[in-house]
Amino acid sequence: MKKKKFRIEKDSLGTKPVPSHVYYGIETLRAVENFPISGMRFHPEFIKALAMIKKACAMANRSLGRLDARRANAVIRACQEVISGKHHGEFVTDVLQSGAGVSAHMNANEVIANRALELLGKRRGDHAFLHSHDHVNMGQSTNDVIPTALRIAALRLSKEFCTASKELEAALMKKSRQFRRVVKAGRTHLQDAAPVTLGQEFSGWATQLQKGRERVTLMARGLYELGIGGSAVGTGLNTSLRYRKAVIKHLKQITQFPVKASRDLFAVMQNDADFAAISGTLRDYALSLIQIANDLRLLSSGPNTGFGEIRLPALQPGSSIMPGKVNPVIPEMTAQVGYQVIGNDAAIAFAAAGGECELNVMRPVIVHNLLQSFEILKNAVKVLKTRCIAGIQANPEKCRYYAENSFGIAAALNPHIGYSKAAECVKEAVRTRRTLREVVLAKGFLSEKELARILSPENLTRPPK
Repeated sequence: MKKKKFRIEKDSLGTKPVPSHVYYGIETLRAVENFPISGMRFHPEFIKALAMIKKACAMANRSLGRLDARRANAVIRACQEVISGKHHGEFVTDVLQSGAGVSAHMNANEVIANRALELLGKRRGDHAFLHSHDHVNMGQSTNDVIPTALRIAALRLSKEFCTASKELEAALMKKSRQFRRVVKAGRTHLQDAAPVTLGQEFSGWATQLQKGRERVTLMARGLYELGIGGSAVGTGLNTSLRYRKAVIKHLKQITQFPVKASRDLFAVMQNDADFAAISGTLRDYALSLIQIANDLRLLSSGPNTGFGEIRLPALQPGSSIMPGKVNPVIPEMTAQVGYQVIGNDAAIAFAAAGGECELNVMRPVIVHNLLQSFEILKNAVKVLKTRCIAGIQANPEKCRYYAENSFGIAAALNPHIGYSKAAECVKEAVRTRRTLREVVLAKGFLSEKELARILSPENLTRPPK
């Protein structure tokens, strides 16, 4: 067995052996030892966003003559590798860690520094030549880098999420058009109600999600204001206004978002309301998604003892004991995702309230939960669209049967025979197990022709012109 090789690194607390083959350094190693908490790692988009910021800062420092071109170019190349997806396995700190995300930030600084050293032909750990603090972190602080990285990562995931949502909305509208003539019983309080078309139900779902997506888009605009350049507490210590402007200019180019410096760096340093706000819109979207998932489960329930009005694609056996059983697995997954997003939002809300004075130290939990909410919602709506909605089939005969036998259609009798007589007919129909139509005819309240016109399910699903 080969003996592991180590390099000795030093920080302000002393020295430690660090495995020679890794890019991270001593401060990351301490964090790994201190926080073996969840086993969860930060989202790849957050890692890329950290590298984007480091790249923009190195470019700014190079242009201002604060960082020589040789070191700056190596740092920029190392950052670009991380942005392209390389070295993510080197980002090893737990998502539940030191306050403000110091450990995650130093993990990035160390990985970029050691890869830059390697690109310069130096050995990893040669910090006398290129240092994680003095060079990679020049003009920066955890306190402005971490929230800026979260803003960029959330913007990127927001764009992906909205694209996926639009596709789901389009799939629901396509089904709405396909099912526009399928008349079915409406239900309120899970009891008989006035008829609707299956297409109307699907269009309602699509519009719910569209409105939810638009709220997400609106709140995402608040993420364009960045606190980078605020340094430790918002004063811009060890930086300059020229540096801040240069960093923002480069971040615009790198991210392709219309980012700008916050009009008040102290506000974005102290407070995470912007993150809580967009998390709230994801929660609201999840609430609609849960309702839709539950309706899909109800409408497809059966096949012999439930509603049975629609058929979902059969994707996998549904029971380890009951042969032939097929469950609505995609709506079940979708609802679970919704519950997780709601839980994430609660964690974000508490963490957003947990800051004190010039800094919110609870940001790591906000980073993890917000980006996870975006990720799982995006994936859930993609799967819901492709593996469920696109393959849904209607059962027109069952829908028509329920529509014609629903006592909800009694509401249409009110203008013709009055509410009291209509209620009397419903009660008698329930007691005698006859249809509402039969009872109304037997009592002579209306003629066959009048009933046919009044109780036509098609006429009941749209107002007269």
